[in-house]
Amino acid sequence: VREVANLSLVSSACDVVSAAYASTKESHPYLRSVCDAAEKGVQSVTEATASCVQPVLATLEPHVTAASEYASKGLDKLGEKLPLLPKPVEQILSDTKELLSSRVAGVKEAVSS
Repeated sequence: VREVANLSLVSSACDVVSAAYASTKESHPYLRSVCDAAEKGVQSVTEATASCVQPVLATLEPHVTAASEYASKGLDKLGEKLPLLPKPVEQILSDTKELLSSRVAGVKEAVSS
């Protein structure tokens, strides 16, 4: 999970969503109170769940470690096949706009010829 979260694409997407969430909370006072209540609820559930799950996680730790190593190798292979993963969202959008602009320009040139 940590490796996936550290990917530029995932990290920048989370930053964009977080900024939009913060902006929405600031812009809409009614939503802010609903969001604050939801955040407190999630925090309480997380704290309660963490104390219950800790003994189970300790028992499963060797299996989780093996699964983590396997997932890490799979993520590395996926990164090789999908060159978008290490790029931030902004760069992907910029590259896509450039590609579309060049294709549209090519089509316009072909049509005018």
